[in-house]
Amino acid sequence: MTRLDHARNAYEAMAPFYDDFTADHRYEEWTRTIESLAHDAGLRGRRLLDVACGTGKSFLPFLERGYEVTACDISPAMASAARAKARGRARVSVQDMRQLPSLGTFDLICCLDDAVNYLHSAREVCAAFAAMARNLAPAGVMVFDANTLLAYRTFFATLSVIQREGQVLIWDGATPPDLSAGGLARATLEAYTAAEEGWARTRSRHVQRHHPEAHVRTWLAAAGLEPVAVHGLQQDGSLSVAVDELVDTKALYVVRRDQAQRPGTGEPAAGTAAVA
Repeated sequence: MTRLDHARNAYEAMAPFYDDFTADHRYEEWTRTIESLAHDAGLRGRRLLDVACGTGKSFLPFLERGYEVTACDISPAMASAARAKARGRARVSVQDMRQLPSLGTFDLICCLDDAVNYLHSAREVCAAFAAMARNLAPAGVMVFDANTLLAYRTFFATLSVIQREGQVLIWDGATPPDLSAGGLARATLEAYTAAEEGWARTRSRHVQRHHPEAHVRTWLAAAGLEPVAVHGLQQDGSLSVAVDELVDTKALYVVRRDQAQRPGTGEPAAGTAAVA
């Protein structure tokens, strides 16, 4: 199995600009919502694994709340930034989410900011879910999000510019505004930074696949996992009870081990149909 070179390359280039690009993301509120939903699903402990942690913005609020944090990202530059922010309070390593080793036994696993959409095939998603499941405590909870069609038909299909002193970030969405379910979305981030001899340009290319909820549910079942809840997330951070692909910007999955499977085996219990 090859590495996710396209995702690694995208975030190696984007790492110096990621915090500026996501400056308006409210991680404190976002992670409190995630924590609340995880508690509703049975979360009790405080051992967190943050997969695709980026520069650490997604796990820092958990650190402040007393969680024991392990984190990883496929990009060495992103992982390095996260490690610097953690200041020794978290274990951060470079990992491909499809090939996660045994990093521990975790009460909560998060995989946020549409990281699963960088997985382009059913095989890749299933491998990632299975790898995360192997790191999940028997009563643990996993939370991840995925972009909806609305996100791809708007943000991934339009041009947006962020300008600050000495820096211009240009997000150029190249996705068809009528992208069909399961399609590939493409966008490019151009970063211009003031330098002594003009402007330095850095480009990162992002290619994601839309994953319909029905497919995600099938892949979770194959990994021995089941959704406790699947919420729609709107632009203002509010949640809906169910996902509407044309109203919500993300689908938020709250997952735990399939109670119909024999504990510790990943196999269906007697009398339970296996998922093909």
